[in-house]
Amino acid sequence: MSEKIHSIEHGLPEFTTPKAMFQADSTRLKDFKTLSERMAHYQVPGVSIAVINDYELEWAKAYGISQAVSDKTITTNTIFQAASTSKLITSGIVLHFVEKGILNLDQDVNNYLESWQMQENEFTEERKVTLRLLLTHQSGLPATDFPQKEKAGDPTLVQVLNGELPAMNKPAIVEYTPGTKWQYSNLGFVVIQQILEDRMSKPYSRIAEEVVFEPLGMENSTFEYPLKQELQSMEAMPHDADGIACEPAMTPTALAHGGLMTTPSDLAIFTIELMQAYKGLSNRLLSKEMTRQMFRKELDLDPQLFGVPLGQGLGVMLYGTDENFIFAHPGSNFPGMNCWLLGNPNVGKGAVIMTNGAMGEVLCMEIISAIIREYGWLNDTIEKSNYSATMGSV
Repeated sequence: MSEKIHSIEHGLPEFTTPKAMFQADSTRLKDFKTLSERMAHYQVPGVSIAVINDYELEWAKAYGISQAVSDKTITTNTIFQAASTSKLITSGIVLHFVEKGILNLDQDVNNYLESWQMQENEFTEERKVTLRLLLTHQSGLPATDFPQKEKAGDPTLVQVLNGELPAMNKPAIVEYTPGTKWQYSNLGFVVIQQILEDRMSKPYSRIAEEVVFEPLGMENSTFEYPLKQELQSMEAMPHDADGIACEPAMTPTALAHGGLMTTPSDLAIFTIELMQAYKGLSNRLLSKEMTRQMFRKELDLDPQLFGVPLGQGLGVMLYGTDENFIFAHPGSNFPGMNCWLLGNPNVGKGAVIMTNGAMGEVLCMEIISAIIREYGWLNDTIEKSNYSATMGSV
């Protein structure tokens, strides 16, 4: 095992394109860099890695510090922001309740909303917004971040949905006919959060605890922010592109799109659960049938969007064809937190990488490339797939 870890730590190719993560291009493999060199190059203070092999967490290791100009070492229990990788957890929760008959993927979401309603307009007259469309970024809702007025307190979830002060984001108003195009929308997952809270009559953080974290034993995962006092010393701080430590730009209200606080080892537990469910080896969260529906391609994405041919599943990006596919969800939170999660359910391999630097997403791709090469993913999946459909970076 130590040889594999050493090979990855000393075998990072310089990043070129997202597609290069999955290609053994000999021109890129002549001048490997070390992980410490690339962390310094990108000014990323801390990295935490978990690697899955044969449906088990094979190893986890952490590097660097949690905050610049400190001696606080990153450990495998250090808690990072999962950013948009949170959407994969949210999608699992939604499908869990779909399977129980509490939700339906293809009903008008206004049938479930009580605290707030989706505003009707000329676009929704033609087709209603559904959970399927929200999960696949086809709802017609705008792409937006979540700025808020300084020193005005945190907005409520309804204020975020309405784009009302102190929230300063675009409101959740449909701007094109649902189902007619793909447009990545954080706001769509805020609508999902409101649906879940209205339907279950409890905070989203508690729903996640009951449905995912407690049953799977994800002990270092939460949607509560700020973290509880006993966990605050374990939090990694974000850093900008110059490696300068910044205050987290997290909100305690809008959570489902990017509010997960966790570790790579905990996300590896979740990844393994999805892979085992896909193979019919577990059903603690989803059945085999529902997991396969999650990983069924709903549409192809324009390869020019991310430089690699991707497919969109239910809350997950897909890469590859037929049985030889990888599911993934990356994430990036301002001002400098990044996460990559990916897995291949047919060979039981996967990885989760989390960083606390603004350039960490690029570093994650270099680490992924090294892991794929060392563990033979190219032989198991990519060379068989002919690069024709389904993984992504947002």
